[in-house]
Amino acid sequence: MSEASTLHAAAAVELAVVVRSGFIESRHVGAAVLTNPDATIRAELGDGHQPVFPRSTLKLFQAQTALALGARLTDEQTAIACGSHSGSPAHVAHVREILHASGLDDRALACPASWPRDRASRDALVRAGEASSPVYMECSGKHAAMLAACVAQGWPTEGYLTADHPLQVAVKDTVERMTRERPSAVGVDGCGAPVFAVSLVGLAAAASRLATASPSSPFPLFKAAAAVWRSVLSNGWLLEGHGRPNSLVVSELGVLAKSGAEGILILAAADGTAVAMKMLDGSSRGTTLVGLQLLVAAGAVDVGRVQQLLPRLGLEVMGGGVLVGEIMVGSGVPTSL
Repeated sequence: MSEASTLHAAAAVELAVVVRSGFIESRHVGAAVLTNPDATIRAELGDGHQPVFPRSTLKLFQAQTALALGARLTDEQTAIACGSHSGSPAHVAHVREILHASGLDDRALACPASWPRDRASRDALVRAGEASSPVYMECSGKHAAMLAACVAQGWPTEGYLTADHPLQVAVKDTVERMTRERPSAVGVDGCGAPVFAVSLVGLAAAASRLATASPSSPFPLFKAAAAVWRSVLSNGWLLEGHGRPNSLVVSELGVLAKSGAEGILILAAADGTAVAMKMLDGSSRGTTLVGLQLLVAAGAVDVGRVQQLLPRLGLEVMGGGVLVGEIMVGSGVPTSL
């Protein structure tokens, strides 16, 4: 069986390095695209035209689809639908509210059973003798919103993850309209939902369009995009959890941030300047740093506010319990644009 693939090393640039005791220990290569507020390309590092699986960054557009299809979600529920949450009781409560409003419960979720990523929440469940469950899975908010859309449309909730289910057909249409691309491949994401391969150029452009969508648009899809933007920016903690990178960037900088597995990240500033990037080795440890540097270089975010946030992003390299280095921007990332 032939296999499609993402960008190759020859099409990548050095995006981040890990420095230990003055020695560059590791180099992360990949590609990144910066788009203007009008979704045109401002900068391309490496080959941004090669396809990638957007992974969990797709949640923004899956939630957008659910809203456009008539899912009645509050701002908090929309934010959890976009999130890769940590499974805390507060996160899970919002997921269950979405399900209950549609006459459903945890049993309708088709994502895999999981334990909360939040250690305190996981430990509490273990002490209480509880089992892992799909509702604790980081993607359960997305799945609950998908189910709510199915109920709103009168579609069957059984089989809602199959690629030919009308819900997933609608999601694919949203991806095509937001990226202005046809997916080059369709895969199965970690949560079981279809994932559509698009380029970083298309993904960054989609983020720009999301950030600049008007809440008074006559088109349901773009009205829903504006609702996603508003909901995420006002409820950043629901994206991941207090103190985690995406949530910090949203809450502290007013920048939309959504990461995905295998080194994917999109950022969008308030003016619509956006970044989409992929680390070729699948590591996410330098993605937020690189993405913010590109927004700073474009003048879309204040450098002082970013510098204040960086110490909270886990960029330290430790040795013997003391600080001996840091994760830094690589040579392929410009300091000005």
